[in-house]
This record gives sequence, structure tokens and C-alpha cells, in this order.
Amino acid sequence: MRQILYRTGRTPLLVKISVGFVLGIIFGFIAAPMLGTSGVMSSYVMPFLDVVGKIFLRLLAMIIVPLVFSSLVSSVAGVEDTKMLGRIGAKTIALYLITTLTAIFIGLAAAHVIRPGNNIDIPAGLQAVAAATKPVRFHDMILDIFPSNPITAMVNANMIQIIVFALFVGVACIVAGDTGRKFAEFFGKAADIMYSLTRIVMNFSPYGVFALIATTAANFGLSILVPFVKIIAAVYAGCFVHAVVVYSLMVMMFCRRSPFWFFRGIQEAAITAFVTRSSSVTLPVTIANVRENLGVSDGLSSFVLPLGATINMDGTAIYQVVCALFVARAYNMEITFSMQAAIVFASLLASVGTAGVPTAGLIMLTMVLASAGLPVEGVGLVAGIDVILSAVVFVLPDTGNVYAVGILFGEFGAFD
Repeated sequence: MRQILYRTGRTPLLVKISVGFVLGIIFGFIAAPMLGTSGVMSSYVMPFLDVVGKIFLRLLAMIIVPLVFSSLVSSVAGVEDTKMLGRIGAKTIALYLITTLTAIFIGLAAAHVIRPGNNIDIPAGLQAVAAATKPVRFHDMILDIFPSNPITAMVNANMIQIIVFALFVGVACIVAGDTGRKFAEFFGKAADIMYSLTRIVMNFSPYGVFALIATTAANFGLSILVPFVKIIAAVYAGCFVHAVVVYSLMVMMFCRRSPFWFFRGIQEAAITAFVTRSSSVTLPVTIANVRENLGVSDGLSSFVLPLGATINMDGTAIYQVVCALFVARAYNMEITFSMQAAIVFASLLASVGTAGVPTAGLIMLTMVLASAGLPVEGVGLVAGIDVILSAVVFVLPDTGNVYAVGILFGEFGAFD
């Protein structure tokens, strides 16, 4: 097995990331009251940290498209057996749908127990966000899966279209025989280079994590949390239960390993997802953790993880359900069985179609609200705390994708 943790010098990178995370929170809360009184803090220090954080995000984003496309093409072409490929794909999607449905019902339970939205005054100013948010239609979501121009999909980093195109190219390499194998070898070498680039970028992560969490804490502070304590508690509780209970049970049952081994192996990816609020941006770190910490084959991780980063959005499913019931209660609407059924179905579709980037869940919430007959203007209520909610929401895709890889690895261990 390869090195367990990235290291910069003598200190494990995970330790440095954790220190940067904690110091960023402390610095942000100290800096928050100084923004209105200190010109140095507001004009120089925070803008500088904002730039550092955005550079880190751009470096991670720089890797995503070439890494996903090259690794997916090479891994699919490497199977050489379309029937086996079909079995892997079918089992992967089935696992993701099962856990997403489980997440939805956990979110439903959390929303009913904590009851967010009761006795809340609707801030009129936040409703303006909904006016600029175009509701998402189901048939548009289906059409958007298939790229009309793969180059445009890559330029726009449309992950689901990139994945679909890569799958077609990988299958075409199998059909093309020797020519296809030579073509796929190029992408295999390109993927190896992108993994090396990921390690280089991750050496910058402690500084990027510190800058991102410091600016978030300074700009939003604790004041934004007070009116929305219940909805934040419901989303975080749902995500915690889903990760600790559901994923742990599956790891023990199917992988026959300790949950501590599982969570310890993906710590870096989880912290990165929490700070960046993006499962797509975190994907290179997740792939590296799975290969280097958990010992999963390169081919399987390259196939399953990019797919999961796009369609296995368990955290988003919890987010959608809790927020929809929050809006219903905030507007004093009766929560009927049919409304909840519509929320469950729409949340499943929305979680599958949500991009792994910040604010994507907020946009897809419009479809859930419209499907359940709830006021779309309710999106404005959630917009103010989306940065707080989406931080934990994007941790689940990474942990969920990894457990799926572990389950599949037990059956398809030869997929290299």
C-alpha cells in the first residue's frame, strides 16, 4: 500500500489542514467585529485572504476536468468486457440511489423532530434572491445530461456531461480493439500526471483552508445563525446520522472493516469538502485518499468516484427535504402526505441532478418547492444560510462515494 498520508516535511498534511481550519475559524470570529472599524482589516487583510482562498479553489478546479476525463476513459477502456462494465455501472447506480433514498427519509425525520420554520418571521429582503432564481424543469434536467458539444461541456466544467462523453469514449476504445487500447494508454498516462499534480496542489491546502474558513467566519459570523438554528440543526443532524450510522453499517457489513479505518482514510477529503463546499472540487483529493489510504484499485476508483460526485448527493437530498419543510412551516402551510411524497420524489431527482458546486443545491431547491406546491420565493429564506448548510452537505458525497467503492472493490477487485 502506498503512503497513508500526504506529508509536507515531517508533519502529516492532514494535521496542517486541521490546524489551518481551526485557526481560520478563530481568526474569522476575531476579525468579524473589526471589519467596520479597522481599515487595514477590511481593505488589506481580508481581501488578501479572499484572494488566497480563491487561488486554492481555482487550483483544485484546474485539475477536475482533465483528471475526471482521462481517468474515466482509461478505466472504462481497461475493463475490455462490456458486460462487466455494465454490472459495475448498474451496481454503482443502485447503491447510490438506495443511500440517497435513505438520506431523504433521514432528512424527513429530522425535519419532523426538530420542526424548523415554526414561529419564524420571513425576512422580506431575503426573498429578492428567489426573483433571480429560475425554477428548474425536469425535462430540461434530463436533456442536460447529454452534451451537444463536449468541448463546451469541458469549458463549462459540466461534470455530468463530461462523464457521459467519457463513458462513450471509453466504450468506443473497447470496440475499436488495438487502436482503442493505444488511445486509452495515452489517457492512462495523462491521469497519472494529474494525480501527481493533485499532490502538488494539496501542499498548498493548509493555507487555502485557513483563508477560506477565515473569510467565511468573518463575513457571516454567528449573527446569521440565530434565526435559523433549527434548520441548521436539522440539516447537520441528518448528515451526521447518515454518515455515522448508515455508512458505518455498510462499511462493517459489506467491506468488513472498521468505520474508524474508513473515516480516518478520507479525513483530508472530508475537510476539503467542508471548506470548499464542493464535491466536484474535492474529487481529486477523494480519489487520492481512496487509492493511497484505503488501497482501492485505480481503475475502480476512477470509474465510481467521478460518477458518485455527480449523482450521489446524499447531503443535498437531506438539504432539499429539510429546507422544503422549513419553507412550508415558515409560510404556515399544512404539511400533507401528498406534499411530503412530492418532496421525497423531487428531492431524489434534484439530488441526482445537482452539480457538486456551491449554491447548486439552492438552485435545485426551486424544483423541489415547485413540485410540492410550495412558494418558490421560499428559496430566499434559505439563501442567507446556504453557505452554512452546504458546508456539511458536500461532505456526504465524498464519504458515500468511498463506501460504494469499498463495497464494489470486494466483488470487482480485479478491475485495475
